[in-house]
Amino acid sequence: MNIIFDEANQNDIDELVRLRLAFITEDAGALSSRQKQCIEQQLPDYFNRKLGKELIAFVARDEERIVAVAYLHLIEMPANARLLNGLYGEVLNVYTLPEYRGKGLCTKLMQQLIEYGKKRGLGCIDLSATENGYPIYTKLGFKEKEQNYIDMRIYIP
Repeated sequence: MNIIFDEANQNDIDELVRLRLAFITEDAGALSSRQKQCIEQQLPDYFNRKLGKELIAFVARDEERIVAVAYLHLIEMPANARLLNGLYGEVLNVYTLPEYRGKGLCTKLMQQLIEYGKKRGLGCIDLSATENGYPIYTKLGFKEKEQNYIDMRIYIP
């Protein structure tokens, strides 16, 4: 196994779509044909517009094949008392192919992601952890959020 760590680019979009679908299927279960079709249509355009700008994809490659990925979504908002420059990141879709798990790939990708966030001057990096990811993230310094507010959402049909 000869793993190379770097950032994904436009040439990697097909691989990113493949891993995103694997992540969604493992996380949410089987997709309907309509769900899969909509996701497969949206992702290439999204990656073409956002990759390397608002979305940084840290990847581990075995040969030319991407075997693990961690996304950092860069977000700018009005400054506040905790984010004086208004810049922060959100980790999305950390995923390793099953046969590559337990080899430290996620830890290495997250270390690169955190280092990138420091260089970009992000005030914080947020993530939502799965049970499997929680020990890795706490080892890297992530802590459960102290919140003054209740997270809420409305779905718009």
